Amino acid sequence: MQVSVQRKETRFLPDSSRVVARFFNNGEKRTSELIKRVLTLDEQQVSRQLEHTFREFAGRHRNISQIFLNHFENHRGLIESLDIDATELTKEVKLLIGSYATMEYSIESAAMFNPSIIEDFDQSFLAKGEKRVILSFRATGEGHLSSIVFRRGILDSNNDFHPNKVRNHIDMAKIVRKKSYDKGRFVQKLNEMNIDEKYSALIMNDLPDHFDYHELKRSVHQIMASDIGTDKRLALEEMTWLIDSYYDIEFNLDSDISERVIFPTSPSESKGIEDARFVRFIEEDGSVKVYATYTAYDGHTILPKLLSTDDFSSFRIMPMHGNAAQNKNFALFPKKIKGKYAVLARVDGVNNYVMFSERNTLWNDPIKIQEPRFPWEFTQIGNCGAPLYTEEGWLVITHGVGQMRRYCIGASLFDLDDPTKEIGRLSQPLLSPLEKEREGYVPNVVYSCGSLINNGELILPYAVSDYSSSYATVHMEELLHALK
Repeated sequence: MQVSVQRKETRFLPDSSRVVARFFNNGEKRTSELIKRVLTLDEQQVSRQLEHTFREFAGRHRNISQIFLNHFENHRGLIESLDIDATELTKEVKLLIGSYATMEYSIESAAMFNPSIIEDFDQSFLAKGEKRVILSFRATGEGHLSSIVFRRGILDSNNDFHPNKVRNHIDMAKIVRKKSYDKGRFVQKLNEMNIDEKYSALIMNDLPDHFDYHELKRSVHQIMASDIGTDKRLALEEMTWLIDSYYDIEFNLDSDISERVIFPTSPSESKGIEDARFVRFIEEDGSVKVYATYTAYDGHTILPKLLSTDDFSSFRIMPMHGNAAQNKNFALFPKKIKGKYAVLARVDGVNNYVMFSERNTLWNDPIKIQEPRFPWEFTQIGNCGAPLYTEEGWLVITHGVGQMRRYCIGASLFDLDDPTKEIGRLSQPLLSPLEKEREGYVPNVVYSCGSLINNGELILPYAVSDYSSSYATVHMEELLHALK
C-alpha cells in the first residue's frame, strides 16, 4: 500500500557566512618563528596591527578579544620553551599573538543536512495546535568536517513551520572536563578497543579507583617522555584519545540557540561529529531529559557517543561502551522498556538491531530485528532516528539503500512491550529522491535523523542529497493502517 506524503516548501540551506573563530596551530617550528617576529614589533606597531584586525573582524564574532587571549594561552607552553616570560608580555602583544593563532571556519560552507527534530522544553505562549520545536542539523564545512547546529521555530495547526530568525554570531562552547573517572569502566573500554593489558596496566595499576583527567594525562605524559617502543606509545596515545572523549560543554546563556554549534572537540572527533539523533526521553519519575546519539570519527576509528542536556545550553558528552558499541546509527528509545534502556543500531552495517541495558552508555548483545527485504533496501537497512511511541506500537522510520546507492526512507511498526517483534513494514519507500532532489554533495539521497508526531501527522525532516534539508508530513492514521 502506497502512503501519501506531503512535501513542504520550507528549505534549510547552508550559509557560508556563518563562521567560527577557530584555534589555528601552524606547527611548533613555524609558530615559534612567528612569535619571534611579533616580538620584534614596537608598541606602536603592535597597536596598529591590533586596531586593523579588530576593525576587520570584531563585528563578525562575539568578544573576539577574549578568543585571542584564549588562543594565546594555547601557545603558552611553547612560548615558555623559547625562554620568554609570558607574564611580562603586554596584553596587546598577547592579543596579537592570539590573532595569529586564530582562523575563521565556515561551519556550513559545504552542507546542512541529516536533520533531527524534537519538542522544545518551552511550550509557553502558543496558540491551539502549535508546537515549538528545535531542529538539529549536521553542518559540514571545509575538509568535510561536521558539527551540530540548531534552529528553533513553531509548527502551526497546519504543521507549517515558522522559523525564528537566525542570529549572526556563532558561539563556541566552553569545554569542561569530567571531574572523575571510574577505573573499572575505563579499563573495560580499553579492553573493547583491544589495547593490550600489558600496556594499559603501566598506567592503570597506579591510579586510584576514581581518578581525574589530569592524573591520567600526567601519568601518560611521564611514560611517553621516556624511551618507549612504537606499540607502547600507540597504546598510550589511544588511552589519551579515550579520556579526551569525555567532556562537558557550556554555552553563554545570552546566546540564541541558532548561534550555538557543537564543534568537534576531542581527538576522537577530529574528523567530525556525524548524524546526531535527538530524543526527548521521559524518565521513570516523569521528568524529561534530552539525549542525542552521534558518531565521532577521527579518520580511522568510529566511536558512538551519547550527548545529554536539560536546557540546550549545557551538554554532557560520553562515549558508548560494550561489545556492540562499535558502529554507526544508534538511536535511543524515548523511554525505558521493562525497566531498561533500549536502543536501535546498525551494528554490522547492514541490518537493524535492538539492544537493552541498565545503563544508557553500555550496549552488549544486539538482537537482529530487520534484514533487507525489498529491492530498494537490499544494500542495507537502518533507522532514521529515535522510535516514536504510538498506541499501536513503536513507529520506526527507516532508511534503505538500493541500486546506484540510492537512499530512500521507509517505516516499520514494532511491539510496544517487545520491540524485537515487527508488526508491520512498508514494502514501498515512504520517501524517495525526486528528480529535483537528486543533485547534491552525495546524489540520490533522502535521509533523516529524527521525526515527531504533531496534530495527527508525522513531521519528517529529511536531507536532500547531503546538501540541504526540508520536511514532509504524513497522516498518521493512513500510515498506521498501512503498517498493520
